[in-house]
Amino acid sequence: MKEIVQMIVVLSVICTVCGVALSGLRNFTAERIENQVLMNVQGPKVKKVLAGAENDLIADRENITVDGKELLLFVGKKDGENWAIAYETEGKGFGGAIKVMVGYDLELNNLTGVQIVSHRETPGIGSRVEEDQFTKGFKGLHIEIETTTGECPDEIDAISGATYSSKGVCEALRKSLALYPEVHKVVTGH
Repeated sequence: MKEIVQMIVVLSVICTVCGVALSGLRNFTAERIENQVLMNVQGPKVKKVLAGAENDLIADRENITVDGKELLLFVGKKDGENWAIAYETEGKGFGGAIKVMVGYDLELNNLTGVQIVSHRETPGIGSRVEEDQFTKGFKGLHIEIETTTGECPDEIDAISGATYSSKGVCEALRKSLALYPEVHKVVTGH
């Protein structure tokens, strides 16, 4: 009996030490991981969505709160003035969450583009939402496009065989459009 108690105590101490070490390592590397995701995952996508911006989009990013949600906002500038913005929202695809970077022209109230930041869709089928053939259809759409629940706007051709993936991107777009008026007010002041 004494041996069993001793074994339980030793295992508990080992588990506690390992748990504390892993937690400390996670906290120690969290900022570095966030920077790597920003530079290597979000950065290239936001540069495509806000192509033509004259500033450093990563350096000029801001954290804002809209409708109780924290958003990482990328602000594109031309001639020193705010020209366009981009932020990330997500929709539900077949394989899970689809994170989408959506860009807006502040003056024209048009979409500057859409890029898929991350997804877990089926390779070769649902993953086709990343292809330019699909994403280029969003560029130039006015923010007043009709996006009913679960459907893509008429202007967008869904991907054959990837209905859930296409709808997930459109759901993310719909969420982004719902936030846009408040984000626009925060950025422009009106």
